[in-house]
Amino acid sequence: MSQRVLITAAAAGIGRVIADAFAASGATVHLCDIDEWAISLCRAESPSLRATQVDLTDPSKLDQWIDMAVADMGGVDVLINNAGTKGPTAMVEDISIDEWHACLAASLDSHFLCARRVAPLMKAQGHGSIINMSSMAGVFGYGMRTPYAAAKWAVIGLTKSLAIELGPSGVRCNAICPGSVRGERMDGVIAAEAELRGVPASVVENEYVSGQSLKRFVEASDVAAMCLFLASPASAMISGQAIGVDGNTETYHL
Repeated sequence: MSQRVLITAAAAGIGRVIADAFAASGATVHLCDIDEWAISLCRAESPSLRATQVDLTDPSKLDQWIDMAVADMGGVDVLINNAGTKGPTAMVEDISIDEWHACLAASLDSHFLCARRVAPLMKAQGHGSIINMSSMAGVFGYGMRTPYAAAKWAVIGLTKSLAIELGPSGVRCNAICPGSVRGERMDGVIAAEAELRGVPASVVENEYVSGQSLKRFVEASDVAAMCLFLASPASAMISGQAIGVDGNTETYHL
């Protein structure tokens, strides 16, 4: 029986690469995303993916999506909580409470809300894998990105707690902590920080890479490969872990 997979925020970027990787493995994939244009493009390029436009900060819409997707697949074996936002790039005194709440709603609350819905289903069937997307910012902290770092630290706490609760029912939960992943989002982060600090973007980019043992940015395919592993029987005794996919961060940026 093929795996039945739910993935949040997966019509583009890292999520899309993860969704395509699972589909290529033979899994049935239901994904959601807030971006209608990305959803349309995803449907055109990867028709095997079931893609739905959902604002995950609206619990009722999130519930409707999960109900529909689970009914369509006849259950769920894997949940990948990939949703999140980069949040503001600013010193803490310049961050508004609305910006703080918006970042945590997308990057933390959505993980909780999805896990809350699928946990009873996975417990009842006696197996399942929940994979939460954290970050190396959830291990080291992140200057000028305080809401983002706070959310990613909390995701690890959520993950470890879920692993304790769900383990006796055969359900595993792990967090992936990517380093700097090559792509448009990272380009935007670097540009915003460079502007705030008054330095060239190349200086900031070099700082990120120089702190890693493997001197390159992470590829989205590296993260997808870890997701496939954590959803597979090969990781049957791996749970409650925060696993870096980062080229070994020696010293964190700023």
